[in-house]
Amino acid sequence: MKHFKRQAGVLLHPTSLPSAYGIGDLGQTAYRFVDFLEAAGQRLWQILPLTHTGFGDSPYQSFSAFAGQPLLISPDHLKELGLLFDHELTDAPAGEPGKVDYGAVIPWKHSIFRLACNRFFERDAQDPLRQEFAQFCQEEAFWLEDYALFLACKDANDGRSWLEWPDMYRSPSPEYKEELKQILSNEAAYYKFLQFIFFNEWKKLKAYANGKGISIIGDIPIFVSMDSADVWANKHLFQLDEKGYPLSVAGVPPDYFSATGQLWGNPLYAWDAHKESQFAWWISRIQTQLKNIDILRIDHFRGFDACWSIPYGEETAINGQWMKTPGMELFQAISEALGDDLPIIAEDLGIITDEVNALREHFGFPGMKVLQFAFDSTEENAYLPHRFQSPVCVCYSGTHDNATTLSWYKTLPEHCRKKVCAYTGTTDEKEIGYGLIKTALSSIAAFAIYPLQDLLYCGDEGRMNTPGKADGNWSWRFAMEDLKEEYATALRELTFLYGRFE
Repeated sequence: MKHFKRQAGVLLHPTSLPSAYGIGDLGQTAYRFVDFLEAAGQRLWQILPLTHTGFGDSPYQSFSAFAGQPLLISPDHLKELGLLFDHELTDAPAGEPGKVDYGAVIPWKHSIFRLACNRFFERDAQDPLRQEFAQFCQEEAFWLEDYALFLACKDANDGRSWLEWPDMYRSPSPEYKEELKQILSNEAAYYKFLQFIFFNEWKKLKAYANGKGISIIGDIPIFVSMDSADVWANKHLFQLDEKGYPLSVAGVPPDYFSATGQLWGNPLYAWDAHKESQFAWWISRIQTQLKNIDILRIDHFRGFDACWSIPYGEETAINGQWMKTPGMELFQAISEALGDDLPIIAEDLGIITDEVNALREHFGFPGMKVLQFAFDSTEENAYLPHRFQSPVCVCYSGTHDNATTLSWYKTLPEHCRKKVCAYTGTTDEKEIGYGLIKTALSSIAAFAIYPLQDLLYCGDEGRMNTPGKADGNWSWRFAMEDLKEEYATALRELTFLYGRFE
């Protein structure tokens, strides 16, 4: 529990930051947000997965479980490196205020990235930045080589899923894979360059936050995307047929979020193969994440005891079944490799069995308590703070998958709204967000975390993701003037009042 002393923080993905370039990035506004957290007495900044997103722009569906999100690279940083010039950034897509237009941002950013990349490789190989790049490529080769080659192959095949590639690309022999590296070396070098710049920026931002006493809570999904370097390069680690198609895919059964469940479509792990390698891929994945963040939230922890296996081709998640998974063996191997006191938060929402709780408790991982789930008509509701059994948990007002607290409150039945107001001591519906924040702060939970939207009184416009909705997600942004000094002062006072400020 040494990683989980009593603290508070804010949930905000960097894409939601203000910038002049259509999407949040790791530039100066990210540093200003850290300054706001410090002024507000916050010691935690929780983000969503930082990985390179694929179709649909979801951070939970990425081209690699290891690679960073190039869209977060700051054009201003590339200017500072002498790789871009002011006149090349004048046509940045403005888009709608408060929203990311991925369709405009992605091609524009890659157009300027390629300019920067060309200039980078025009420099002498002895240039200090080129030397740093060479060292980065060497240190990260265990994932970077396959990732860069995968995206180079994807470009050579018009961006299609690797399942639609010709066999020579889809399942290259070891010899031809080496030949592809030579054939596509320039394109692969572009993707390596982007990863070098991304992690260069990210490490500086993380060091800045850590220097102000703020820890970064990262996030990973339990599963990886079908159309990813992870699956393409490691087919034996997944449940696939001879042609590479999944036998069964991941999801969750019908629940609070969806009457037909959630059909994620991710391939399931071939756990016997992972056991044979002593879980080497998983150990590398967790180790890499903990090198780049301070605390790791693992999404859908329930899947480490049993996962919802849906036959490939089903249109919904209804016709699935629970399949046991070796979570105890997995985390024992990770603990032996990385240490017993792993700084991991387990997302244990939904239908949770005694076996899942036993697995989480065995390794001392805090679970999650979401206050938006607390105010139904039952007094036995485990999400009510006075029913928390242990401080080994994280209390949220809501998450990226929930409506903002204000929007949630407006949809509640009248008797539930009265209960919320009575419990939080709130009389004005616009203050409901702060009411839940105060309730989270006052709870016994080790961490209290709340989306920035709840601090900013956001309604429907602030929703980050609607589970089961195919498009229009992950696009919310705020303006820098929204971070008012009075908000920081009020939050700092509450944080101090409830013993979460050092």
